Amino acid sequence: MTITFTINGQSKTIETPPMARLLDVLRHNLALTGTKEGCGEGECGACSVILNGVLVNSCLVPALQADGARICTIEGVAQDGVLHPVQQSFLKHGGAQCGICTPGMTLAALQILKANPHPTLEEVKEGLSGNLCRCTGYQKIFDAVMNTYAEPAE
Repeated sequence: MTITFTINGQSKTIETPPMARLLDVLRHNLALTGTKEGCGEGECGACSVILNGVLVNSCLVPALQADGARICTIEGVAQDGVLHPVQQSFLKHGGAQCGICTPGMTLAALQILKANPHPTLEEVKEGLSGNLCRCTGYQKIFDAVMNTYAEPAE
C-alpha cells in the first residue's frame, strides 16, 4: 500500500503493508529511531507519537491509519538544533535517565502543556499515566514538566 503523510513537518510517501505497525514504519522505513519499542502492547508509552494532535502508542496503530495524517515524533520537537523547553527541562531536572521512556514522556509532556501551560501535579500525573519509567521514580519527570512553560511543538 502507498501511504502519504506529513511527519515532523515534511511530506512523505512510502510503500508499506497496510497492517504494518506505525512504530516499524517510523523506525525501519524512515530511520526515525527516537521512537522506542518498549512492550509492543501499548502499555508502556515508549513508542508514543502525536498523530493528528493526539498522543498515541505507535505500536498499536496500523500504517494505513497514518495515510493523510500529521505525525510528530521526538525528532520533530527540537527546532534547528535547539532543544525545546520541555527537553531542556528534562535535562535540567534529571528526567532523562536510560532514554527508553524519554521520547514518549516528552511528547506526553508537550500534550499536557498544550492543554494547560500551568498544570497541577495531579494533571501531570494523569497526563503521564500511559508512560512507564523504570529509572527515575517519576519525581524528576514530574519536576521537569511542572517547571516547563512553553508553546508545545507540533
